[in-house]
Amino acid sequence: LWHGIPTLLQRLYESSHPNSDLSHAHSFLKVLSSQLSMEAMSFVTEDRKTAQESTFPNTYTFDLFGGVNVMNDDLVKDCLSVLYNCCICTEGVTKSLAARDDFVLFLFTLMTNKKTFLQTATLIEDILGVKKEMIQLEGIPNLSGLVQSFDQQQLANFCRILSVTISEPDVGNDDKHTLLAKNAQQKSNASPSRAEVNQVTLLNIPGFIERLCKLATRKVSEATGANFLQELEDWYTWLDNALVLDALMQMATEEAEQSSTESSDESSLATSPLRHRLPQSMKIVHEIMYKVEVLYVLCVLLMGRQRNQVHKMLAEFRLIPGLNNLFDKLIWRKYTASNHVVHGQNENCDCSPEISFKIQFLRLLQSFSDHHENKYLLLNSQELNELSAISMKANIPEVEALVNTDRSLVCDGKKGLLTRLLTVMKREPPDSSFRFWQARAVESFLRGATSYADQMFLLKRGLLEHILFCIIDSGCTSRDVLQSYFDLLGELMKFNIDAFKRFNKYVNTPEKFQTFLTQINSSLVDSNMLVRCIVLSLDRFESQTEDVKVVEVLSECCLLSYMARVENRLAFLFRLINIINVQTLTQENVSCLNTSLVILMLARRKAKLPFYLNALREKEYAEKYPGCLLNNFHNLLRFWQRHYLNKDKDSTCLENSSCIPFSYWKETVSVLLGSDRTSLCAIASYIDEPYMDLDRDLLED
Repeated sequence: LWHGIPTLLQRLYESSHPNSDLSHAHSFLKVLSSQLSMEAMSFVTEDRKTAQESTFPNTYTFDLFGGVNVMNDDLVKDCLSVLYNCCICTEGVTKSLAARDDFVLFLFTLMTNKKTFLQTATLIEDILGVKKEMIQLEGIPNLSGLVQSFDQQQLANFCRILSVTISEPDVGNDDKHTLLAKNAQQKSNASPSRAEVNQVTLLNIPGFIERLCKLATRKVSEATGANFLQELEDWYTWLDNALVLDALMQMATEEAEQSSTESSDESSLATSPLRHRLPQSMKIVHEIMYKVEVLYVLCVLLMGRQRNQVHKMLAEFRLIPGLNNLFDKLIWRKYTASNHVVHGQNENCDCSPEISFKIQFLRLLQSFSDHHENKYLLLNSQELNELSAISMKANIPEVEALVNTDRSLVCDGKKGLLTRLLTVMKREPPDSSFRFWQARAVESFLRGATSYADQMFLLKRGLLEHILFCIIDSGCTSRDVLQSYFDLLGELMKFNIDAFKRFNKYVNTPEKFQTFLTQINSSLVDSNMLVRCIVLSLDRFESQTEDVKVVEVLSECCLLSYMARVENRLAFLFRLINIINVQTLTQENVSCLNTSLVILMLARRKAKLPFYLNALREKEYAEKYPGCLLNNFHNLLRFWQRHYLNKDKDSTCLENSSCIPFSYWKETVSVLLGSDRTSLCAIASYIDEPYMDLDRDLLED
């Protein structure tokens, strides 16, 4: 009557456990499959409306005796487990699975099942880690529906997978980092990369960014579902991550030792025994690990081609006020020692969740404020009013971006996010690599067109003295930290006479000033942006001699007096040109070329260009290398033309940061590269014929 289906199901059930002979299960499945497929065929070929359940006894019986349930998740789970363990032990397995695009895309469809979600996610992550070609997210069947079916926990874990699909592959420290190679690569890859296409795919998923903002800003207490401990158990059993558990135990112990008077999300738990408190520590670390993944994805999207669209969404969904509310209770709830190396944007960090979270948070702030008017969302209403008052007192117009800021989207509470960041920055140990990211985040708030009010807002909060303490008195030796502080100091002081006055008050002995100069000279690649700021500021102040305050500071400030001496400016110019050449130019050191150009543009304005070029020639002869400096500079400027006159290049950064129109940059480079050897402003006039153009073929394609 039942065509032996119940018996077959019984045998299938018995043979589908992990230790059974799966070949038996396979043979039972084949028999069942053929019986069901005959009915399915007739269902497809007949008119569906007239078909009744009774017409398909096999299928009905299969379901009646629990056949659908025997096709259980455990079988899928075990298959995933086998594959995952093979991948861990044998790299070749991962690579062969990664080569099968159909299989990789199929794995994504298994993520709809809650029971097998974690196993699937972990396996996909491993496979994508070795996959040669980045997958195209649009190839995943019904990606939008899949993402919308995830709960918040699943979405956070999914972000971990997404990070591989939206980040440009890291090229490492090879020649591709040089601008020559990068420009060549850009010419050959004119179309958007796979990562860029994937970013657009994600942004087109309805509600995706809004849900990420909610995840990034939810409190730990909001994340505690009834299934939390069950999920933790699954998670740790699956990953078997003893290190994470050790870290949790240590944290819980530390928390228990802390004073119970501490006010925080966990204040009610502070006095309870350790065994009751461990899950709370787990919740916190768990939530932090989720947020690391989410912030990383948001950060990459903020730096991509769709930046303005992403910015608009992050503002609308109140990401910044949400993070501000988490700052004291979660993000910087305690000080974490961090003496590890500074990580690049796409490097995987193997540090603790707490450290990764802080770095990712600071990276996000940096990307958010950099050259974007939404940066004022980092302040609260009182702080915005303070900026307006500074402008009014100085009798200068308010910055347009400040006027346009939507007050309903700014931070609330006693302090905005920028002010909170300054507070923790001052408490950080000298060589902590958090200082690097903190300084970068604050500097990005100042970047772009110089705003006197923004500078004064930070000067009033003691930022200049803090930076000078770090550079001169703290014994800081980290090159990364020093570079970020030099850059920040340059943005803070540029064109600001009050800042130079404060500088002179802090650097009040010859010994201090000498220490400061030694730090600058120890690596011009790191400090040249600060040198550029001093040169530009001096030039502006010299044209404001009707202002009594300016005249007073010009005569008293040791830093301005030092840069006013032409031999010191020339010494910087020699070294800036000498430490770079076309083959070694990178995104990091190309600023040396632009700083040397700033020195020469200002000289040209005062009709002093021939004097500087002649000084370069004399320096060559004194060093017994005639033609060396000038030929190198000539080649660098030819490269500059190719690089910056490219239609895709954004020249507004050079213009905004120097307040020199880009047309004057172009003109000065043309004059310097002039071929007329009788022109006193052309480099060629200062190179004797025998030494002319030693590297003539350097830039030839």
